[in-house]
Amino acid sequence: MRIFATQPGLLLNPLKRLASQTLIYGIPSIAGRFLNYLLTYLYTRVFTTGEFGINSEFYAYSGFFTVLLTFGMETGFFRFRQQASDPEKVFSTALRFLLTGAGVFLALVYLFAHPIAAALHYEDNMVYIYWFGWILALDTAGALPFARLRAENKALQFAGIKLAEIFINIGFNIFFLVVCRHAYLHHSHSWFASLYNPQIGVGYVFISNLIASAVKVIFLLPVFRGVLHKADLQLLRDMLRYSLPMVIIGFAGIINEMLDRVLLRHLLPYDPATNLHHLGVYGACYKLSIIMSLFIQAFRFAAEPFFFAQSTQENARRLYADVLKYFTIFCMLVFLGTMLYLDYVQLFIGSRFREGLRVVPVLLLANMFLGIYVNLSVWYKLTDRTLTGAWVAVAGAVITIVLNILFIPSHGYMASAWATFACYGFMVVVSYLLGQRYYPVNYEVTKILLYILSGIGIWLIFEKIRNAGPVGAIATVLMLLYTLIVFMAERKNFRIVSGGNTQPGK
Repeated sequence: MRIFATQPGLLLNPLKRLASQTLIYGIPSIAGRFLNYLLTYLYTRVFTTGEFGINSEFYAYSGFFTVLLTFGMETGFFRFRQQASDPEKVFSTALRFLLTGAGVFLALVYLFAHPIAAALHYEDNMVYIYWFGWILALDTAGALPFARLRAENKALQFAGIKLAEIFINIGFNIFFLVVCRHAYLHHSHSWFASLYNPQIGVGYVFISNLIASAVKVIFLLPVFRGVLHKADLQLLRDMLRYSLPMVIIGFAGIINEMLDRVLLRHLLPYDPATNLHHLGVYGACYKLSIIMSLFIQAFRFAAEPFFFAQSTQENARRLYADVLKYFTIFCMLVFLGTMLYLDYVQLFIGSRFREGLRVVPVLLLANMFLGIYVNLSVWYKLTDRTLTGAWVAVAGAVITIVLNILFIPSHGYMASAWATFACYGFMVVVSYLLGQRYYPVNYEVTKILLYILSGIGIWLIFEKIRNAGPVGAIATVLMLLYTLIVFMAERKNFRIVSGGNTQPGK
């Protein structure tokens, strides 16, 4: 017996709203991220594999500090704003705390820049430490204003500022690495050539990011209104009690996503230059799997405030079940769209980096599991069991660390890909079991498994028959086959969406 309403038609409007919000937040975000993603095409042709490895390493470190400096306050802001009589006080209290933390962090960067650079073996490029300190401080300052825009459903303003940041970043990358570099290499005496110094190298990526982050904060200044509202220390304590476990969850997520690129440099059994080569190859091929995470990020922007807003509705649990099912369908379409057309997708990275393409299907599926986990995590966010959720994330991080340490020396970056897959797969299973205990939702597990296994099966068939004819034609036929499988399994719900009978089974 189901514990909630069984008429899908009752859920149509909320699902449409979520889809609409995902489009509004997501399409501009995906478009911007995709344009930023195209920088990989430039980087893998301008930089050596070793230089690209430096880029991958620094952004891996930045992921950890981004989680630390935001203290899980974005999720805490959504939770406490939902039940607060004075939302301005919630915003002001959280933002003051984050701005103070960012200031302290930046001071520590300047105080300890020399030992940090020595520990990371970047004594000759210590300026990288300063640049990244400012990038992280500015991004921290902008985190809660962006969350406020999401909470207030100001999607267009949110997307506009995000796109502006990305276009500025891309513009300065092209300016430094194409225009100025071209002038320098051709011995021009122009002003452009004078701006390029080959010793900076990959540092121009960091400079471009810093400029974009600074402009972003300037655009966000109107959203800071209310920051001078009196802070509430008791409210801050309550928010930290809820949010700090989210830091643990965030750290675990960054470990699962980024630590492999840090460990590869140190655990691969080659000389430093060869290790950086393998790290650069893995980092570039990882970018191809980020096609999946682009959708997940867009979904997150819309889903987190949406889940909190829907939690008081009678049919909330049924809604969460349907969201996960349709989310999985779309993820498998992304997986097949990448793998069946990989001959074209791989052109985004230079030929020197394509030796690592075998990690792409593993990482795509791993990221899909991460997205499923995002859906399942509603149980600890709505029941205030964030500490329990943190333990799940920590266990996943332990799996990532152990598998990387054990198998990188013998299996290289493939070990890192499979460790990511194992970690997120484990987290999905455990989170599902705990969710059924603390916040039971009747997810359609059988259908979800059908969509995942049929998608993987179609890809494996493609690998067997890809040489039997034009690759593009075979890929298209198999994509249509998957679409047919979904249509046959969901035909009753499709009739409802198209305006047919709202009684299932008729």
